[in-house]
Amino acid sequence: MLRIIISLWAAAAICFGCSKNSGTVRPSSSAAQPTGSSARLQNTAGELRYQVPEGWTTEKPTSDMRVAQYKLPRAEGDAEDALLIIYYFGQGQGGSAHANIDRWINQIKQPDGQPSQERAKTDTLTVNGLQINTVDVMGNYSGGMSPDSAPLNSKSIYRLRAAVIDTPKGSYFVKLTGPEKTVTHWDQAYTDYLKSFEFK
Repeated sequence: MLRIIISLWAAAAICFGCSKNSGTVRPSSSAAQPTGSSARLQNTAGELRYQVPEGWTTEKPTSDMRVAQYKLPRAEGDAEDALLIIYYFGQGQGGSAHANIDRWINQIKQPDGQPSQERAKTDTLTVNGLQINTVDVMGNYSGGMSPDSAPLNSKSIYRLRAAVIDTPKGSYFVKLTGPEKTVTHWDQAYTDYLKSFEFK
Protein backbone atom coordinates (compact mmCIF):
# COMPACT_ATOMS: atom_id res chain seq x y z
CA MET A 1 0.00 0.00 0.00
CA LEU A 2 2.81 2.41 0.91
CA ARG A 3 4.49 1.64 -2.39
CA ILE A 4 1.29 2.53 -4.29
CA ILE A 5 0.91 5.83 -2.42
CA ILE A 6 4.53 6.77 -3.13
CA SER A 7 4.09 5.91 -6.82
CA LEU A 8 0.95 8.04 -7.12
CA TRP A 9 2.65 10.97 -5.41
CA ALA A 10 5.64 10.75 -7.74
CA ALA A 11 3.40 10.62 -10.82
CA ALA A 12 1.49 13.70 -9.66
CA ALA A 13 4.73 15.60 -9.09
CA ILE A 14 5.98 14.71 -12.59
CA CYS A 15 2.71 15.81 -14.22
CA PHE A 16 2.78 19.13 -12.37
CA GLY A 17 6.33 19.79 -13.46
CA CYS A 18 5.52 19.03 -17.09
CA SER A 19 2.40 21.19 -17.24
CA LYS A 20 3.44 24.39 -15.51
CA ASN A 21 4.89 25.86 -18.73
CA SER A 22 2.33 24.48 -21.14
CA GLY A 23 -0.89 26.03 -22.31
CA THR A 24 -4.17 24.78 -23.64
CA VAL A 25 -6.54 27.14 -25.38
CA ARG A 26 -10.16 26.32 -24.66
CA PRO A 27 -12.66 28.47 -26.56
CA SER A 28 -14.52 30.96 -24.39
CA SER A 29 -18.02 29.85 -23.47
CA SER A 30 -19.24 33.27 -24.58
CA ALA A 31 -18.04 32.77 -28.17
CA ALA A 32 -20.78 32.54 -30.77
CA GLN A 33 -21.95 28.95 -31.07
CA PRO A 34 -22.16 27.77 -34.71
CA THR A 35 -24.84 25.52 -36.14
CA GLY A 36 -25.05 22.84 -38.84
CA SER A 37 -21.77 21.80 -40.48
CA SER A 38 -19.92 24.49 -38.53
CA ALA A 39 -21.14 22.96 -35.30
CA ARG A 40 -19.76 19.58 -36.36
CA LEU A 41 -16.37 21.19 -36.99
CA GLN A 42 -16.59 23.05 -33.68
CA ASN A 43 -17.08 19.72 -31.92
CA THR A 44 -13.94 18.26 -33.47
CA ALA A 45 -12.03 16.40 -30.78
CA GLY A 46 -8.88 18.19 -29.69
CA GLU A 47 -7.59 21.50 -28.43
CA LEU A 48 -4.89 23.99 -29.36
CA ARG A 49 -1.85 23.36 -27.18
CA TYR A 50 1.51 25.10 -26.82
CA GLN A 51 4.48 25.68 -24.54
CA VAL A 52 4.67 28.96 -22.62
CA PRO A 53 8.27 30.26 -22.64
CA GLU A 54 10.14 30.75 -19.40
CA GLY A 55 9.93 34.32 -18.19
CA TRP A 56 6.44 35.09 -19.54
CA THR A 57 3.80 35.99 -16.96
CA THR A 58 0.31 34.54 -17.35
CA GLU A 59 -2.39 37.15 -16.85
CA LYS A 60 -6.15 36.92 -16.54
CA PRO A 61 -7.69 37.85 -19.92
CA THR A 62 -9.30 41.27 -19.70
CA SER A 63 -12.12 40.57 -22.18
CA ASP A 64 -14.27 37.66 -23.32
CA MET A 65 -12.64 37.74 -26.76
CA ARG A 66 -9.29 36.77 -25.22
CA VAL A 67 -8.64 33.14 -24.39
CA ALA A 68 -5.11 33.72 -23.07
CA GLN A 69 -2.93 36.70 -22.18
CA TYR A 70 0.75 37.04 -21.25
CA LYS A 71 3.05 39.81 -20.11
CA LEU A 72 6.59 39.76 -21.50
CA PRO A 73 8.78 41.71 -19.07
CA ARG A 74 10.46 44.81 -20.46
CA ALA A 75 14.06 44.83 -21.61
CA GLU A 76 16.55 47.03 -19.81
CA GLY A 77 16.00 50.63 -20.84
CA ASP A 78 12.38 50.21 -21.94
CA ALA A 79 9.60 51.83 -19.93
CA GLU A 80 6.87 49.29 -20.72
CA ASP A 81 6.33 45.54 -20.90
CA ALA A 82 5.14 43.75 -24.02
CA LEU A 83 1.73 42.09 -24.19
CA LEU A 84 0.75 38.89 -26.02
CA ILE A 85 -2.91 38.01 -26.50
CA ILE A 86 -4.59 34.96 -28.06
CA TYR A 87 -8.04 35.61 -29.53
CA TYR A 88 -10.64 33.05 -30.62
CA PHE A 89 -14.08 33.99 -31.96
CA GLY A 90 -15.49 30.63 -33.01
CA GLN A 91 -15.53 28.43 -36.08
CA GLY A 92 -15.48 30.56 -39.23
CA GLN A 93 -15.37 33.80 -37.20
CA GLY A 94 -12.76 36.56 -36.97
CA GLY A 95 -12.03 37.04 -40.67
CA SER A 96 -9.35 35.66 -42.97
CA ALA A 97 -5.64 35.61 -42.23
CA HIS A 98 -5.06 38.15 -45.02
CA ALA A 99 -7.70 40.56 -43.70
CA ASN A 100 -6.34 40.40 -40.15
CA ILE A 101 -2.74 40.88 -41.24
CA ASP A 102 -3.73 43.92 -43.31
CA ARG A 103 -5.64 45.34 -40.33
CA TRP A 104 -2.68 44.81 -37.97
CA ILE A 105 -0.27 46.45 -40.41
CA ASN A 106 -2.59 49.46 -40.66
CA GLN A 107 -2.41 49.87 -36.87
CA ILE A 108 1.28 50.78 -37.32
CA LYS A 109 2.23 54.17 -38.76
CA GLN A 110 5.73 54.96 -39.97
CA PRO A 111 7.35 58.08 -38.45
CA ASP A 112 8.48 59.14 -41.94
CA GLY A 113 4.99 58.75 -43.40
CA GLN A 114 5.85 55.80 -45.65
CA PRO A 115 3.28 52.96 -45.94
CA SER A 116 3.77 50.24 -43.33
CA GLN A 117 2.76 47.65 -45.97
CA GLU A 118 6.14 48.23 -47.62
CA ARG A 119 8.04 47.49 -44.40
CA ALA A 120 6.01 44.65 -42.97
CA LYS A 121 7.44 41.14 -43.16
CA THR A 122 4.90 38.38 -43.76
CA ASP A 123 5.38 34.64 -43.93
CA THR A 124 3.49 31.36 -43.99
CA LEU A 125 4.72 28.23 -42.27
CA THR A 126 3.43 24.84 -41.26
CA VAL A 127 3.86 23.71 -37.66
CA ASN A 128 2.71 20.26 -36.56
CA GLY A 129 0.27 20.19 -39.47
CA LEU A 130 -1.16 23.67 -38.71
CA GLN A 131 -0.86 26.52 -41.19
CA ILE A 132 0.38 29.72 -39.54
CA ASN A 133 0.41 33.11 -41.28
CA THR A 134 2.66 35.69 -39.62
CA VAL A 135 3.46 39.40 -39.76
CA ASP A 136 6.25 41.48 -38.22
CA VAL A 137 6.24 45.29 -38.44
CA MET A 138 7.58 48.29 -36.47
CA GLY A 139 6.49 51.90 -36.09
CA ASN A 140 4.10 54.05 -34.07
CA TYR A 141 1.38 51.73 -32.76
CA SER A 142 -2.19 52.96 -32.22
CA GLY A 143 -3.27 50.12 -29.93
CA GLY A 144 -5.95 48.85 -32.29
CA MET A 145 -8.75 47.08 -30.40
CA SER A 146 -6.48 46.58 -27.37
CA PRO A 147 -6.08 49.94 -25.62
CA ASP A 148 -4.14 48.22 -22.82
CA SER A 149 -1.39 47.46 -25.36
CA ALA A 150 -1.08 51.02 -26.67
CA PRO A 151 2.13 52.90 -25.82
CA LEU A 152 2.06 55.57 -23.13
CA ASN A 153 3.97 57.75 -25.57
CA SER A 154 2.33 57.72 -29.01
CA LYS A 155 5.71 58.43 -30.61
CA SER A 156 7.29 55.30 -29.15
CA ILE A 157 8.59 52.78 -31.66
CA TYR A 158 6.64 49.60 -31.10
CA ARG A 159 7.04 46.25 -32.76
CA LEU A 160 4.06 44.08 -33.66
CA ARG A 161 4.46 40.37 -34.26
CA ALA A 162 1.26 38.48 -34.92
CA ALA A 163 0.01 35.19 -36.32
CA VAL A 164 -3.14 33.46 -37.49
CA ILE A 165 -3.21 29.75 -36.65
CA ASP A 166 -5.63 27.61 -38.67
CA THR A 167 -7.01 24.63 -36.73
CA PRO A 168 -9.85 22.12 -37.20
CA LYS A 169 -11.87 24.32 -34.80
CA GLY A 170 -11.21 27.52 -36.70
CA SER A 171 -8.61 30.27 -36.53
CA TYR A 172 -6.81 31.51 -33.45
CA PHE A 173 -5.22 34.96 -33.53
CA VAL A 174 -1.97 35.68 -31.69
CA LYS A 175 -0.87 39.30 -31.28
CA LEU A 176 2.33 40.46 -29.58
CA THR A 177 2.97 44.19 -29.18
CA GLY A 178 5.49 46.15 -27.17
CA PRO A 179 8.54 48.42 -27.27
CA GLU A 180 10.85 47.40 -30.11
CA LYS A 181 13.74 46.50 -27.82
CA THR A 182 11.57 44.38 -25.53
CA VAL A 183 9.89 42.44 -28.35
CA THR A 184 13.31 41.86 -29.94
CA HIS A 185 14.62 40.60 -26.60
CA TRP A 186 11.90 37.90 -26.69
CA ASP A 187 12.35 37.06 -30.40
CA GLN A 188 13.62 33.52 -29.93
CA ALA A 189 11.08 32.77 -27.21
CA TYR A 190 8.25 33.95 -29.46
CA THR A 191 9.54 31.88 -32.38
CA ASP A 192 9.81 28.80 -30.17
CA TYR A 193 6.31 29.52 -28.87
CA LEU A 194 4.84 29.52 -32.39
CA LYS A 195 6.68 26.32 -33.24
CA SER A 196 5.21 24.60 -30.18
CA PHE A 197 1.60 24.95 -31.37
CA GLU A 198 -0.24 21.70 -31.99
CA PHE A 199 -3.81 20.55 -32.13
CA LYS A 200 -4.63 17.32 -30.37
